[in-house]
Amino acid sequence: MSEHKTWKSFIDSETKKPYFKKIRDRLLSDNASGKIILPEPKNFFKAFDSCEMKKVKVVIIGQDPYHTPGVPNGLAFSVNRNSKLPPSLVNIFKELEADLGIKNSIGDLTAWSKQGVLLLNTSLSVCAGLPASHSKIGWEFFTNTVINVIQKKENIVFLLWGKHAQKKKGLIKDNNFILEATHPSPLSANNGFFGCGHFSKTNNFLISLGLDPIDWQLE
Repeated sequence: MSEHKTWKSFIDSETKKPYFKKIRDRLLSDNASGKIILPEPKNFFKAFDSCEMKKVKVVIIGQDPYHTPGVPNGLAFSVNRNSKLPPSLVNIFKELEADLGIKNSIGDLTAWSKQGVLLLNTSLSVCAGLPASHSKIGWEFFTNTVINVIQKKENIVFLLWGKHAQKKKGLIKDNNFILEATHPSPLSANNGFFGCGHFSKTNNFLISLGLDPIDWQLE
């Protein structure tokens, strides 16, 4: 898959590269100026802690963490267990119920992650109250490299929801399974996210390879 066997090895290597110094410098600068950085720094790489490199079967690409303090937990679209569900996640759960009849009310998606669903934001940090504030500080180099490492494995399901995620399509080779739809945001969900059937299509593909399907039930 790559010269790295674990995410820890990969992250240790990437954080030593020159581009990552720029990320670190910006984070320190924002912190020094009194801005609140989300999620907590210990959770920047949580998506990799709960989804082992060798187990990755599905990748869901988000944009940046939720920018409300106490809400993001380091996994794309996921929130801390006691947080109110954000509108995009409400719509993800609506589509899941329509597709597979599964009802979820807990917004912590760690159980998906542990089964091999990498919930990857393209920026791994954000300033509170300032969406996309860290979208151009260098995280894109890191997450593009993550995508490149994963897609070499072949037969990975990539769920690209919205234009931001779909910009990553060019990084993914054709021997993977790419599903596209509009973003689950209330602004666009009615234009192609609802009815996309991505949860059942993902599982049907995994089953066709002889792999275990994802149990999307969270509770």
